[in-house]
Amino acid sequence: MNEKVIEKNSSLYSEDLAPVPANKRTWNTWNYAALWISMSLCIPTYMLASSLIGGGMNWWQAILTIFLGNTIVLIPMILNGHAGAKYGIPFPVFARASFGVRGANIPAILRAIVACGWFGIQAWIGGYALYLMLRLWIPSLETLPQVFPASWGLQTAPAICFFLFWLLNMYVVYLGVESIKKLLVFKAFFLPIAALALLFWAINAGNGLGPILNQPSKFATNADFWNFFFPGLTGMVGFWATLSLNIPDFTRYAKSQKAQINGQIIGLPPSMTLFSFIGVVVTSATVIIYGETIWDPLVLAGKFSSKALVTIAMIAVAISTLATNIAANIVSPANDFANLSPSKINFRTGGYITGIIGILIFPWKLIADPTGYIFTWLVGYSSLLGPIGGIMIADYYYVRKQQLHVDDLYSLKGKYTFSNGFNTTAIVALLLGILPNVPGFLVTVNLVGKDVFWPWVQDIYHYAWFAGFVVSGLIYYALSGSTKRAIRADFATAQIDRLELEV
Repeated sequence: MNEKVIEKNSSLYSEDLAPVPANKRTWNTWNYAALWISMSLCIPTYMLASSLIGGGMNWWQAILTIFLGNTIVLIPMILNGHAGAKYGIPFPVFARASFGVRGANIPAILRAIVACGWFGIQAWIGGYALYLMLRLWIPSLETLPQVFPASWGLQTAPAICFFLFWLLNMYVVYLGVESIKKLLVFKAFFLPIAALALLFWAINAGNGLGPILNQPSKFATNADFWNFFFPGLTGMVGFWATLSLNIPDFTRYAKSQKAQINGQIIGLPPSMTLFSFIGVVVTSATVIIYGETIWDPLVLAGKFSSKALVTIAMIAVAISTLATNIAANIVSPANDFANLSPSKINFRTGGYITGIIGILIFPWKLIADPTGYIFTWLVGYSSLLGPIGGIMIADYYYVRKQQLHVDDLYSLKGKYTFSNGFNTTAIVALLLGILPNVPGFLVTVNLVGKDVFWPWVQDIYHYAWFAGFVVSGLIYYALSGSTKRAIRADFATAQIDRLELEV
């Protein structure tokens, strides 16, 4: 890389954002498969499946929806991963090609805020696990006086445990990512064992798989099913919509394109589907065992009578959740925040910012019920990330034909400066891709009544990721005529220079 163009103290360059040299790209197929298996084995994945059961689906409808969603999101995952593997660059730098060297902060921050939400959700899960354990030994926790406003929906004891677990996360951020390696190893061994133990318990307590899998769907008509299926499918795509953008953060270490492609195919859809199957079976079994659908595994564990069993399970859940949270929800947003000012924001500072926003987003409300988890959280943020994915893929594959000038990605005077560092074409396409989903979102979160917009306008929100991806991608390509002409001119000039050198 040209050190005259890229100064290490520039506003666009840091060691964390620099391209990974070829000799340090060592990840093979099985590294990527293991990465996805590890990230898939988490409580939110279980809740993803169980929320579909809680919403009314039967077991095969839920599994099919999850498999389809993860197969669909695999496509942009592999496509965006190509640039990381080819050029060794992370997501915030890759986004500079389409949004401009300054404008890339827009998709980076939108993606980072979503990661903050996931951080908050995982922190709430870990904190609630501590609460379920402590209340067995200290029953008075349940009767602590209420100190938070009723509108917050936050009880005192769970809140205390949440903030304690949050502080533990922040302490790990202070120590650095290296400190989490042993916890990740623990998670890799514990969670599969715990998941299988929960599956065998459900089969035994539910009188075998037969009665469990015979649980019917709760939809009265086909129309009711389709009205839930499409936003549910969008939610399944939205679950990994964040990673489908910042996958270059991981593929930049790939030995080859084949390694990242095959690794993701092997690791993502199968592991998500298999772990989700456990969530589906256990949730279906709760109807038989307890007479109600319990979609939250922590609430289910809290019903067990053995203090020792619940204590061990909740400590293990807390530790594995801590490992997942740091690995999946701190590293990427820390990079995104660092992209704002590489010389001032490092990993630790970015982690602290993530933690604070993770509280302010009220994660306990996001997962209070299955419809909120899917319709408000998963579908809601997919309406922001789908358009970004459409723009980046249209730019890389159809405008630039997979050719990037890496040095210029770190320069304020290069090909990706556009207008003062912002590509207005990308920003316009982003806004126009988000716009169709706004009415449905406003109705979903009860900010406006259903009679304000036509029903078909509201229904676009059910396809939020897909609508945004297609609309923004097409608009960006249509408006990129000048960029395409400039690229053709550069190519022609390069051909002439090459011929002159040969002569």
